[in-house]
Amino acid sequence: MESVILVIHLLIALALVGVILIQRSEGGGLGIGGGNMGGMMTTRGTANLLTRTTGILAGCFMATSLILAIMAGAHTQPASIIDTMPAQPAAPAAPAQPAAPAQPAPPVAQ
Repeated sequence: MESVILVIHLLIALALVGVILIQRSEGGGLGIGGGNMGGMMTTRGTANLLTRTTGILAGCFMATSLILAIMAGAHTQPASIIDTMPAQPAAPAAPAQPAAPAQPAPPVAQ
């Protein structure tokens, strides 16, 4: 499911870049689409269509971004140090008892 949404996200991103580049440039930037699209629509109608299309694609891009972020966060469960602590504290170790003194060895005869 995640890969399907990722592919849709990438297609929307490419379409968004294309629609932005087609729009008429006001300041002499990268606008490719200058004219009125071959007389099909007026310049104002084309601008309105491209503006609406850009807005819709931007909204879809944001929605798929949020969905992908939520899906990526669902794979990891938050871990807490408190949850990993043992239920009861371990009993303290008994203090070490000193060893009994060793018996002296009998003298060796020479």
